Amino acid sequence: MAETRFNAFSAFGSQKATSFNQGLREYMLNVYNYMTIALGISGVVAFFMAYSGLAYALFSSPLGLIVSFAPLIMSFYLGFKFHKMDYQSVRNFLLIYSVLMGVSLSSVFLVYSSTSIAISFFITAGMFGSMSIYGYTTKKDLTAMGSFLIMGAMGLLIAMLVNMFMHSSAMSFMISVLSVIIFTGLTAYDTQKIKEMYYVVGQDYKSAQKVAVFGAFQLYMDFIVIFVHMLRFVESMRRD
Repeated sequence: MAETRFNAFSAFGSQKATSFNQGLREYMLNVYNYMTIALGISGVVAFFMAYSGLAYALFSSPLGLIVSFAPLIMSFYLGFKFHKMDYQSVRNFLLIYSVLMGVSLSSVFLVYSSTSIAISFFITAGMFGSMSIYGYTTKKDLTAMGSFLIMGAMGLLIAMLVNMFMHSSAMSFMISVLSVIIFTGLTAYDTQKIKEMYYVVGQDYKSAQKVAVFGAFQLYMDFIVIFVHMLRFVESMRRD
């Protein structure tokens, strides 16, 4: 009798663990799917803007500066309003944001060669994929590393604002190198935190869906930042 009961509890526990693991995989798949969709939208919009001539017209006017800073302002908005937004609102925000980011990124086609863009994209994809896998699979707590990298990212933002007035090419190059390093590390940290959020909201389907979209936004931003600064680094190396 006792053995039968023990086996029944073991089977129930195993079934529950299997169900949880399957839910986690579906949750992470949603994260990467949303991220991929957002990147695809940004890429298509950027390509269309560049080769239709709209990007040149836009960034030749004062409106170009507003478009360049709009994604940064929107990301702060999401950070403040996320808890008050529902799943549909967060998903729509990501889609709108990816379109606006595509408009902003269309400027790279005006500045950098197609070869540099392609090389940078594939390098970024490789680095991002490797670090995201590491963040998902590692048993090591990356909290301390993440806190350090977040402070580094804030320092980079200040340095970028300062360099807007200094126009130092050496400082710009150093910012790009550090940005690639810092946001590559943040990719692993963010992936681990996104995974851990499932342990908090996994039993609530709607909350899990909402958090999955927000997680996709975080990884999307990591990818974009790495790509943009990798592009500057690659172009600089090719010119030399």
